[in-house]
Formats: sequence, structure tokens, C-alpha cells
Amino acid sequence: MKIAIIEDEIKTARSLANIITSVRPDAEIVATIQSVERAVSYLTENPQPDLIFMDIQLSDGLCFQIFESVKVVPPVIFCTAYDNYAIEAFKANGIDYLLKPFKKEHIEAALDKLDQLKTYFSNDKQLAPDLEILLKKLGEPDGKKSFLVFKQNKYMTVKTEQIAFFYIHNETTCIRTFDQQEYTIPQPLEEVQGIVPASQFYRLNRQYLVNFEAIKEVEHYFSRKLFIRLTIPTPDKLLIGKEKVSHFLSWLENR
Repeated sequence: MKIAIIEDEIKTARSLANIITSVRPDAEIVATIQSVERAVSYLTENPQPDLIFMDIQLSDGLCFQIFESVKVVPPVIFCTAYDNYAIEAFKANGIDYLLKPFKKEHIEAALDKLDQLKTYFSNDKQLAPDLEILLKKLGEPDGKKSFLVFKQNKYMTVKTEQIAFFYIHNETTCIRTFDQQEYTIPQPLEEVQGIVPASQFYRLNRQYLVNFEAIKEVEHYFSRKLFIRLTIPTPDKLLIGKEKVSHFLSWLENR
């Protein structure tokens, strides 16, 4: 079995590889990758492995960006220190979700689970479409309903539906509401992306996560990029790189 490891911590990746080969001596680690960008390049330019072990927060962003840029065929076992991305993980080829620090028995159980799934579907392939539909229904989260903010010496909640966009300013995550009120929150933007409804909010780039309801116009821009104009002003010009254009347009159409 050919296995790729996508993990930005080199020591963790090495330890994981050692555990995998000790549990499955016939396993071959074909690649160890540290970033979203390198993962996309590898999966595009090489035969895809039989299985991927994948961390969620990589050196240049969330691993879910990989799935936006390339079709990932093999099943994925997610290994992460965060427990709030489980829904997204199982929607992205995930067959297991292991929290760090993981142990040998955790890896062994995950690989056994993969074997059981292969056996199950090889015996009755007609069940696969029905199971896929069921998992899709179960995997549609309502998302976080509101955010607790602190302003003018008071705590208050801001409903998620009232938020036009989240953005990063001076390494702090900020909220801008439709009535142009601004607040700061302690969660990093990567975490916010994982807890708001994916059908309602889209990560345009590293700085901005926008509400569908806030999008006013989408225009073609230089170098095959897109320029996004919202219903309220933004501190920066909102651009989408050419590698995400098709995914963004599909999200607009099929959300």
C-alpha cells in the first residue's frame, strides 16, 4: 500500500511514518509533504497514493484548500490537534479523525477501519451510493449561530447571519457586520472557517472570509483573477487567484 503523509511538522511526520511501517511493514511512504501548495503540485503531477495521512493546519493554510484545487481520489485519515474540523474532514474523503498526540494503537485501528470499509464495499457495491447520500445529509452542519464579542467594556453576541465578512487586521480576526459595526474575536480565521456554514461563507484568500449575502458583484480582473465587490466597503481590494476561480464560481452556483 502506497501512503502519502501531509504534515508540516517534520518530526511528527517522521514519527507517523515509523508507526505506519511498524504496523504495516508492507506500506510504502511515497511522499512527505509540508504545505498546501506542495500537496496540490504532488497530487497533480504524480500518481495518487492508496491512502493519505493529512494534518489539517499546514504551514500555508488549511488542508481543505487542497481539495479545492485538485481532485483527491484516495481515502484520507486526518491527524490533527484540533477537534472542531471533524465535519469538514469527513466531507473531504475522511475515513478517520485522529487527535494528536496519536499512539500506535490509534493508527492501527484507523488502518483496520480502512480494510473493513474496502471489504464491505467490495462485497456489496450497490450500498455505496446510498451510504454516500446519507453521509452527505449528516455532514451538512448548521454552523455556529453567533459569536461572543467584547466592546466598550461589555460582552455581547453577534449573530452569524448579521456578519458580512471576517478579515485579518494586524494579525487579529475582525468581524464586520452588515450595518458596518466592527468587533474583534479571539479565534484565528482558519478556525472560524471551520465553524461557520460552508454554504454561506467562502474563504476568498488568506485575509477574507465573506458571507454570500454580502457579495454584490464579481468581475474579471488581470491575470485571470476575479475582483469581488461587497455591499459594504472593505479595507482591502478583494481578489481571488486564478487557481480558485472555478471553485468559487461553482460555490456561487451550487450553494
